[in-house]
Amino acid sequence: MALIRADKYLADMGVGTRSEVKEYIKKGRVTVNDTVMKMADMKLDSDTDIVCFDGVPVSYMEYEYYMLNKPAGVVSATEDKRYATVLDLIAAKTRRDLFPVGRLDKDTQGLLLITNDGELAHELLSPKKHVDKLYYARIDGVVTQSHVEAFRAGLFVDETFRAMPANLTILSVNETERMSEIELTVREGKFHQVKRMFEACNMRVTFLKRLRMGALLLDTTLKPGEYRMLTKDEIQRLKECCH
Repeated sequence: MALIRADKYLADMGVGTRSEVKEYIKKGRVTVNDTVMKMADMKLDSDTDIVCFDGVPVSYMEYEYYMLNKPAGVVSATEDKRYATVLDLIAAKTRRDLFPVGRLDKDTQGLLLITNDGELAHELLSPKKHVDKLYYARIDGVVTQSHVEAFRAGLFVDETFRAMPANLTILSVNETERMSEIELTVREGKFHQVKRMFEACNMRVTFLKRLRMGALLLDTTLKPGEYRMLTKDEIQRLKECCH
């Protein structure tokens, strides 16, 4: 059982701000168990009480988890004055406190977790946890076995950053056009890390897509810009991979 103030309950579920919700309650627009609510500080049982706003049930969800196939052109932020954000894509969201777990560059596509579970986000992003992140990339350059070995040993990206050992897999190489396709698993999330690693090898990433984060795999049925809620099993496996 979780007891929550009525104004917080409704504000968390996106009915309005706390002050707006108090006005709605004063006007008799909120009911609990078919009785008009009188007080904004009334404690509600989120498990058993039936709360309605203008006759429409409002169920309480403490946490929401969405898998987004991030498209290019949107930013991994909660708000931005210049560009659309990943939260703008989550039309079904109820809670107002959602945020992206980590960042993908504006031009990077693929798996992004959107949630309001701060504890899980901290576990997934903690440098101490070393949660694997799998990327697919197209490279302007010929990737060779020597690069595979260098990445595995811990690549010196620059004078201040030596990457942790990473698993580089060559999918295809076109030596005529000097283009390669690869998959790369890294265990940290430094700024522009994948791009910087290949730049250190005098190559350029022309396309980048994240396929996996920890135990969470990108749903291949999701087109860029599409999303869905995580299943209970996916949430459980994500939490387990952090321990």
